[in-house]
Amino acid sequence: MTWLALAACLAWAVLLLGRGFFWLARDDDRAAAALPEPAAWPSVVAVVPARDEAATIGATVRSLLAQDYPGDFRLVVVDDRSADGTGPAALAAAAGDPRLVVRRGEARPAGWTGKLWALEQGLAEARRSAPDRLLFTDADIRHAPDSLRRLVARASAEGRVLVSLMARLRCASAAERWLIPAFIFFFQMLYPFRWSNAPGARTAAAAGGCVLLDRAAFERAGGLGPIRGAIIDDCALARRMKAVGPIWTGLTDRVESLRPYEGAGAIRRMVARTAYAQLGYRAAALAGMILALALVFLAPPLLAAFGHGPARGLGLAAWAAMALAYAPTLRRFGLSPLRGLALPAVAAAYMAFTLDSAWAEWRGRGGMWKGEAGPRADPG
Repeated sequence: MTWLALAACLAWAVLLLGRGFFWLARDDDRAAAALPEPAAWPSVVAVVPARDEAATIGATVRSLLAQDYPGDFRLVVVDDRSADGTGPAALAAAAGDPRLVVRRGEARPAGWTGKLWALEQGLAEARRSAPDRLLFTDADIRHAPDSLRRLVARASAEGRVLVSLMARLRCASAAERWLIPAFIFFFQMLYPFRWSNAPGARTAAAAGGCVLLDRAAFERAGGLGPIRGAIIDDCALARRMKAVGPIWTGLTDRVESLRPYEGAGAIRRMVARTAYAQLGYRAAALAGMILALALVFLAPPLLAAFGHGPARGLGLAAWAAMALAYAPTLRRFGLSPLRGLALPAVAAAYMAFTLDSAWAEWRGRGGMWKGEAGPRADPG
């Protein structure tokens, strides 16, 4: 039992000191306001994939058209075969603004994920004006008025071919307060932003809700075609872009998600869509991940409660390290750091979500997006 406790403590030592200090959550866009502005503002076209998003598309469109961006800016919304009036809602929100184009999406071809196919159709419209930059953003994202200005300023000042912001997720319901901060914590643990932002590091991360691209570099990287079947499309795109230039990803309070997760079931579906894909659809990787998470998150409180002597002390130390690491993320959401003591239970929930993701994949229902299974379920 002592050896198990030592292994758990060693794991937390590595997480605290050896993964780019991800847990401090310091990689954010607050310094963007101080960056020098470009001598000439590049033209930008935003592309928004939207299927059955009538509840939020209006707020997204209004926030984008209200940007204080000094350069040429246009907006393309792809109404991806919606049945709830998403396209008309987008047009109504624009109130006749000629910068908006709403394009009706076509059926998804085999081999493409639904979101990427919608983006590809939006790109066909965006390329008509040959913009310098492309902004991919979701239909449930609301941008502060200076969001685009700051994104472009960072890309120009630092020579980044991709700049992405992890939108602030809603954290209002009980399920959100317990589970959503952990989603951000785990994402940064898997993809430390400090490493992703370093040109020489292999890690590449992006958050699909808000991604600004240098169009020329994007075309050199092959566009969306090479990643058309990727379920974790944002990080797949980041890897392609990092091969042609430096990228940057960070947290923000200036871009927020409007999507509500009133219950744990909604969060489970969100996580389960991509969790097994993250493991490469490999059962061995799934088993290894479950064992690793059990060591890191479940063993410390169990040792603290039921261990004896050194094992109990080491279990308490690992549990304290866990709560310490989680505290900065909780503070970003305005939550008490004492919630960090419950991270083992939250991690157990995410383990169950990952198992559910694997089960859905084995049943041919993996990668569900808006009621449509991913390309691995396509015939042939």
